[in-house]
Amino acid sequence: MTLSAPATMAASQDNFATQVLSQLKHDILTGYYNPGEKLRMTRLKERYQVGVSPLREALSQLLVEQLVVVENQRGFKVHPTSHDELKDIYQTRASIEALCVEQAINLGDDAWEASILAAVHQLKKSAQLLDNTLLNRQRWEKLHHDFHTAICLGCQSPALMHVRLGLYEKASRYRNLWLKQHMVESTVFDVSMKEHNELVELLLKRDKDKAVALITSHLQAPFRLLKDSQF
Repeated sequence: MTLSAPATMAASQDNFATQVLSQLKHDILTGYYNPGEKLRMTRLKERYQVGVSPLREALSQLLVEQLVVVENQRGFKVHPTSHDELKDIYQTRASIEALCVEQAINLGDDAWEASILAAVHQLKKSAQLLDNTLLNRQRWEKLHHDFHTAICLGCQSPALMHVRLGLYEKASRYRNLWLKQHMVESTVFDVSMKEHNELVELLLKRDKDKAVALITSHLQAPFRLLKDSQF
C-alpha cells in the first residue's frame, strides 16, 4: 500500500519528533544539562535544529518520565536531584531486578542461558573501555546494561521490563553526574566484574535464593558509592 502525501508527511514528523526526544533525553541522562537547569527554547532550537513544536512535544514526554519539571508555568527545567530520590531509585530498582531474576530462573530456557553467556563475554572483552573518556565509558555502560537486560529478559514480562528500563535510566543520570566529577576507579569495576561472573554461575545453576540475594546487593553498590556525593 502506498501512503498518501499527508500520511507520508505525518510519518516523517513522527520520526523527527522521536529523534528529537531521543537526543534531548540522552543529553539529560548523560549530564549535558545540569540538575535544575532551565531549558531555554532558544538554546534548544539551536542545539537540535528544530522548531518549538517538536521541542514542546519532547519536553512533555520527558515530563511524564520525570526527567523534566514545569517551572511555575514559565517553561521547563531539568528535574532536580536529591539524595532521597537517589535512595528510592536504587532500592526500587534492586527490588524490580530481583523479581525479574527470580522469574527468569523459573521461566528461562536454553536460549536465555546462551544470551547471558554471550553478553558476559562481550562485557569481559570491554575492559579496555574503562578509561576516563566519556565516549568509552558510555560504550562500556551500554554493554553492562545489555548484560543485565539479557538476564532479566528471561522473566518474559514486558511490563516488568518497562518499569525496569525507566528505573535504569533515572539511575544512570546520577551515575553520569558522578562520573563528570570523579576519576574511574578500576577496583570498583573489578569487584563488579567478579560479581557478574558469580551471578552467571548462580543463574546457570538455577540457584534462585543466592542469585536474588546477589543481584540485590550488586545493584545497591552504586548507591553506596554515590550517596555522599554532591550533584
